[in-house]
Amino acid sequence: MKMKVTVVLLLLLVLASATDCKVFVFPEESSSAYVQLTPMKPLNLQAFTLCMRVATQIWYKREIILFAYRTQGADELNVWREKNGRLSLYLRSSKDGAFFTLPMLSALPTHLCVTWDSSTGNTAFWVDGRRSMLTIYRHGHNVHPNGAIIIGQDPDSFLGKFDVHQSFVGEITDVHMFDSVLRACQIEQLYAKQYNAPSGNVLNWNFLKYKIHGNVVERYTYQEYSKKVSDTCK
Repeated sequence: MKMKVTVVLLLLLVLASATDCKVFVFPEESSSAYVQLTPMKPLNLQAFTLCMRVATQIWYKREIILFAYRTQGADELNVWREKNGRLSLYLRSSKDGAFFTLPMLSALPTHLCVTWDSSTGNTAFWVDGRRSMLTIYRHGHNVHPNGAIIIGQDPDSFLGKFDVHQSFVGEITDVHMFDSVLRACQIEQLYAKQYNAPSGNVLNWNFLKYKIHGNVVERYTYQEYSKKVSDTCK
């Protein structure tokens, strides 16, 4: 029986050892280039994990929007790199955010996650599988549905009023969003590209519905998955 299980696992590893990895490239500052993502379920959230792999060479002092979710009435969920290099999360606000001093984003891809839980307010960023300190933010808050998700721009109205000086320039890939807070070992699996890593149930990069607007280049790169099988994340 053990031999059969081993054979099955080896076959799965061979089948999943490599795949084409979709990457969105934003080649220049713009007030019109963005990608709209269609979620698999409404963003009616009391907790979430949002992950992506990001690279940028915008090192000088300006804001960079990494992820934007806006309803008709508000900036519902935004992730930024601030002018001073800190990473931040804003929920239904453009002023009151949770701020984290972390290693600077660079031209080398960084695996970035943010987790938030309404029941406790616990909020953290994860950089290449490592968690930041926790901060308490928006305890008791709910993320509201019926909005639009975009990457590349910060909409100051519903899918409009973009600011070129806040636009993203660089590469974004591996965007996954979950309606719960993942365990540390699961985030580590996503970072390591393990074949058995979880896939988002709100946004799943492997089965993503999206629409490109403006000068965004979609390219595919050959990606090898880690063959390490974690037996500690069950």
